[in-house]
Amino acid sequence: MPKAYWIAHVDIDDTAAYDAYRQANAAAFAKYGARFLVRGGPQEQVEGHLRARSVVIEFADLDTARACYDSPEYRAARELRENCSKADVIIVQGYEI
Repeated sequence: MPKAYWIAHVDIDDTAAYDAYRQANAAAFAKYGARFLVRGGPQEQVEGHLRARSVVIEFADLDTARACYDSPEYRAARELRENCSKADVIIVQGYEI
């Protein structure tokens, strides 16, 4: 079964409030076995439009990625994020070789 990923592009308006979101999301990510592959860091935009920060999180499969996003733990964290940032988030199934 292929892995699945959250891919997010984020602009942060309030870094202190965003840190509270990061602390709050840890419970959901631990519960669902999330693994960060990209968490901020330098990026080079070569085409199109992009937000300032990119994040890629790996999950065991699509059902697990969706369950994490819909979980009460992540919903509570997401409310914190929505007040201090703008984000585009997708859940995508990986490609199995």
